[in-house]
Amino acid sequence: MVDDGAWYGCCGLLLQQALATGRFAITAEVTPPRGGDPSRTLAAAAALRGWVHAVNVTDGSRAVMRMSSIAVCRLMLEAGVEPVLQMACRDRNRIALQADLLGAHALGLRNLLCLTGDPVRAGDQPGARAVNELESVRLLQLVRQLNQGLDPVSGALPDGGTEFFAGAAADPQSPSLSGLRSRLRRKQQAGARFVQTQMVSDATALRRFVDEIAGPLGLPVLAGVFLLKSARNASFINRVVPGANIPQAVIDRLAAAPDPAAEGIAIAAEQVASYSQIAQGVHLMAIKAEERIPEILRQAGVLPLAGGGAQGQVAAEQFSQSLLLG
Repeated sequence: MVDDGAWYGCCGLLLQQALATGRFAITAEVTPPRGGDPSRTLAAAAALRGWVHAVNVTDGSRAVMRMSSIAVCRLMLEAGVEPVLQMACRDRNRIALQADLLGAHALGLRNLLCLTGDPVRAGDQPGARAVNELESVRLLQLVRQLNQGLDPVSGALPDGGTEFFAGAAADPQSPSLSGLRSRLRRKQQAGARFVQTQMVSDATALRRFVDEIAGPLGLPVLAGVFLLKSARNASFINRVVPGANIPQAVIDRLAAAPDPAAEGIAIAAEQVASYSQIAQGVHLMAIKAEERIPEILRQAGVLPLAGGGAQGQVAAEQFSQSLLLG
């Protein structure tokens, strides 16, 4: 296990520093396990070290049961990988959100993506009861209060303010430009300091979003890039993922490819290269195929971070060995 001083020093501010200094920022995403063994998730995250600034951990994405995102983020931090804690409002009332935020801060977590959460009906337990007392804007307001040292009930926190670096989500391909502009303005006013987008397949829509909406608000944008594995996979994503709109031309290209997996990597790399000219960074989503992310970046012409991408493979191997040794 990495001692506290080491992991605070190596992985607390990479994403925030990259965005603050105008450098091209790269994040990726892992999904917590549907079970009690986090080893695969942690090895996938460790393999990305040296290629990305931080790794998101989803929070009940698609409303299905997964391990706590807070627990996985802490374990990632111990493994030397900077996490982004996704926190959704769907399953918690305000008291639970307050408790989880303070607990996450005590565990050393600083990067935060504030989300409303996918609807329960989208998941595999549609009879579950959603809470939704707050939504993403009010969650951002709560985080801002805590950062200011304010007790959300009354007075001040006894030990000072928190130090969360909070971001918000947005869909640049939303059919309502005015609604998109209004909601992002509310998120920025509530305390969002960066934007991570849903998957983007339209570079023109992304440029409009950056130039006309996020840019004037001073919000750096991480453009979402989703790795497609086949035409069937793309069609499935369009069907089940809220807001997904993969063009038919992309689906046809995957269907015609002799190696759809390689074609998916090529498509993602083309998007990274294109979006790097528009947004300040990219957010890579490669569900159950995180090991392909370095190849996507290589094909896009993105160099490893300082220290080299090889350290990610070494880290993953060392981490896997530590699990085997108990």
